[in-house]
Order: sequence, then structure tokens, then C-alpha cells
Amino acid sequence: MTDGSRPTARPTRISTDIDFDRDGKQVSNLFMPWSMNDSAYKVVHIPIACIKNGPGPTMLFTAGTHGDEYEGQIGLLNLIRELEPEHIKGRVIVLPAANFPAAMAAQRLSPYDGGNLNRAFPGDPDGGPTAQISYYIANHLIPLASAYHDLHAGGRSLDYLTYCGMHLTQNEELNQKQFALVKAFGPPFSIIGKSSDDRLAQRGAHVRGIPAMGGEFGGRAAVSKVGLALVERGLRNTLAHLGILKNWTIQPPEKPTRFMQLGGRDYFVYAPADGLFQPAVELGDWVEKGQLAGRLHFVEDPMRPPLEPRFARAGLVVCKRAQGRAERGDCLAHLATDFEG
Repeated sequence: MTDGSRPTARPTRISTDIDFDRDGKQVSNLFMPWSMNDSAYKVVHIPIACIKNGPGPTMLFTAGTHGDEYEGQIGLLNLIRELEPEHIKGRVIVLPAANFPAAMAAQRLSPYDGGNLNRAFPGDPDGGPTAQISYYIANHLIPLASAYHDLHAGGRSLDYLTYCGMHLTQNEELNQKQFALVKAFGPPFSIIGKSSDDRLAQRGAHVRGIPAMGGEFGGRAAVSKVGLALVERGLRNTLAHLGILKNWTIQPPEKPTRFMQLGGRDYFVYAPADGLFQPAVELGDWVEKGQLAGRLHFVEDPMRPPLEPRFARAGLVVCKRAQGRAERGDCLAHLATDFEG
């Protein structure tokens, strides 16, 4: 866990003309210098918005941490256009396409340096573009926040059952704040991570004692109508829960949120070889240990029998591969089980 002493920010090469202390609605950019072969003095413009009305809590939203995940990006763009200072008390900071180069390229990783922004925290102000962006978020935006939500989806390679989740920390008070945020967001179910990669964006909040959420709201590099509707409602529920959004009644899910957990490697099924994947389950199915996950076919060898990877344990199918072709080591599906506390 990364619940240690809070880091001290070093100078950043990224700048902005946003005044985060000024009341009103400001929509501009972060400016990141990055010299390229075809643009020696290029400055990458990363859109950002700050809506503020007097003292109060601050909510930080980011999306596009992976560029091919869209429900969060669209939900935050709508929020930027619709939210006005008179609607709130406090401050809302919105970064709708955090890994802007990846978002414009419609891919998971940055085309500038191959960086995975959600495996780059806490970043490096003197590193490549991905490291610089993560450092700015971790050390210049997250410290302003009362709470943080980094919105995701499965991207082009995965499809997800829509959920909003969080990672546990060693700080029980912080955990309870996160549970309250997730409940207010109002997902049909939530996945609670008991351990995770310390390079995740949410961990950048945890080291500062700031509650954080994540979640997956679709996949296939498409836009889920259900996922986007949950994001739109959940963003506003979150702001109302924090006392930021005025005149909004929190809209709960139809049924109480089902809290689930993601465990170790036995929750995952991986491709044992390269092949054409035929899934045997759908999102939302409950499977038993030993149940067939799918078949891997070999078009280069028509007489070769397909391989049949199976689930190593029982659980709910919350994710499966979105693409037909799979390579050895690709995730074909993963499960969640009911949260045990």
C-alpha cells in the first residue's frame, strides 16, 4: 500500500492559464512542451476546465487516461458545457482527456512515448509526455481535490459489465469515505480492489489522504448507452454528495449496489496460445469452477482441435475479450465475487 508520507511537488514543465482560485467558469488547456521530429517547438494542448463558486469542496474528474475509453470523456465534456458557477458551491476541476495524445489517436497508450498513463503515477516532471502528465495530475491537481474520480472503460480489447469501484487502503477512515462516494455515485454493482498496482491514478490520491474512485463503464472502443447514462447520473450524484451541486437529489440505483471484489490470478482466464477466440459466456453470467470460458480455434491448421480454457474458480463474469483474435497471454475473461470485507 502507498499510504505513506505525502510527497512534495517539484517544478513542472506543464503550465496553464487557468486560475484555480478564481470564481467563474474557465475552459482552457494545460500546455506541455514536447519537441518532435516534425514539430521542433510543439506545445501539446490538453483541455481542462475549472468551475468555481466561492469556498467549498473540490471535485476532480479525469477521463481519457486511456485514449480508447469513451463514456467518461463524453460524460465530462457534457458536464463542462452544462455546469455553471451558479449551480455549485465549491469547485469542480475536469480533465476530459488526460492522456490527450492517446485520446486523439484513439488508442490506449500515448503515440508519443508508448506510455500507459494509468501505470505511470506518480510520474516525473522531467520524463516523457506520459510521465509529465501523471506528475502534473498527481502533484498539481490532486492536491487541490477533496475527492477524485478517474473514469475508465475496457477500450478496444475488452468489454466490461458497467461498474464504479475503488481500492482499499490501510486508512480505514479513507476507505469509509470511498465507500460513501461509490454508494452516492449509484452503480448497480461495485468492485472493491484489495490490492493494486501502486502506479494507478487512484493511488496518487491515496498517498495524500484523498478518497478516490475508478470504474469501467463500457468497452470495445465503443460508447455504451447504459454506461454513459450511469456516468452522467453518477457525476452529478457525486457532486451532490459532496455538497457541491445545488438543487440535485441523489438518484440511487434501482437495487442497492452489490459490492464485489477482484482477487488474484485465479479470477482471470488467459489465452494459452494464439488463436481465434469463441467465448462461451456472456457478461453477467455466473460460472462455476471448471466451466468452459471459450474455445481457441486455429485457422492455420484446420484439423487441429480447439483449445478449451476454463475458469479456475466460481464467480461473476465482469469482463471478456472484445476482439476475436487472441495471442498467448491475452486476458479472455475475468471474474468478481461478493465482497467479504
